[in-house]
Amino acid sequence: MEERATPQGERKAAGEDSGGEAAVLNAPVDVRSLSLSILAGFAVVLFLQYSQSVLIPIVLGMLLSYALSPLVSSLARRRVPRPLGAALAVSLLVSAIGVGVYTLSDEAVAIVAKVPEAAQGIRKRLTAHRREPSTTLIKQVQEAAKEIEKTADEATKAEEDTRARTGPVQRVEVVEPAFRASDYIWMGGVGLFGFAGQFVVILFLVYFLLVTGDLYKRKIVKIAGPTLSKKRVTVQILDEINAQIERFIKVQLLTSLIVAVATGAALWAWGIENFAMWGLLAGLFNSIPYAGPVIVSGGLAVVAFMQFNDVTRTLYVSATAMVITSLEGFLLTPMLMGKAAQMNPVAVFVGLLFWSWVWGLWGTVLAVPMLMMLKAICDHIEDLQPIAELLGD
Repeated sequence: MEERATPQGERKAAGEDSGGEAAVLNAPVDVRSLSLSILAGFAVVLFLQYSQSVLIPIVLGMLLSYALSPLVSSLARRRVPRPLGAALAVSLLVSAIGVGVYTLSDEAVAIVAKVPEAAQGIRKRLTAHRREPSTTLIKQVQEAAKEIEKTADEATKAEEDTRARTGPVQRVEVVEPAFRASDYIWMGGVGLFGFAGQFVVILFLVYFLLVTGDLYKRKIVKIAGPTLSKKRVTVQILDEINAQIERFIKVQLLTSLIVAVATGAALWAWGIENFAMWGLLAGLFNSIPYAGPVIVSGGLAVVAFMQFNDVTRTLYVSATAMVITSLEGFLLTPMLMGKAAQMNPVAVFVGLLFWSWVWGLWGTVLAVPMLMMLKAICDHIEDLQPIAELLGD
């Protein structure tokens, strides 16, 4: 009986000839589903960019409500009405921000006042260390200049010949508007008033979220579906999101405080002026992964160089700030966050790029909590578990 050669037999034979079995991956692709998924992804990105003025205050309000929720819940257990407890929590937040701004305003003004003097010092430093060009280089530059002049003369003669044939051409001069600092001050003031208005809106949103408590959690569970299994999965997703976001906020506040105190103490030991202000900035920028420590170290390098005019001491100051943030990022934060909330560095970096592109500076700040919420949702939905696997550690 004659045997017929099948494609599998051919692939198997080819694998045996090459010294091993050929691995065949049978993964059919539904082109229609893939196309719809890509279109849906583009639609989501456009929606995020177009509605960022609405979504960013909502996300910030939710994060602040998570941070203040333990205080309101503690007051509620002591029979304090939630509206009163929420008002107290929001008042404490505004008071803390106001006290911090008032306390550090003098140091901020002193830093701004030293900027012209520091710029002048850097310019003198660069002028003093500027090397004189060699004779060979001067000759090369002179020869290049002569060749450029010859080319310009030939172009001018060609243009004059063209004008003689076609007639005179009227030249139009574009006059740039003069620089006016008042315009930039006006734009900065408008931006500041706009930010203040958004901050008030965020405070109202935080207050209402604290007053309602778990109202929307119950509504989402009710909307999830009539079956008990769907309600159970929805509750698990919401509980995990709440737990991870609360843990993230607690860890972020603790680590930022540690970084601020440690950096301020180190700068005080090095003799840096306005060390408290720079320590606070180091704690604030610590919430931005990867880019925050680099910005802080670079800024401190400039500050140290302007103050000491010494490269070695500048490197020591910058390296000290980088070591503090590196120890916090690689040792303290992973230990406190827990395994469930950990994500691999590549996913965090790509997510940081994506959210920075979508929402700008606020996207850089909110990238990590947004990724954590996405991972918590994908962990409990079967079709989205590959995304959770890509995000996980």
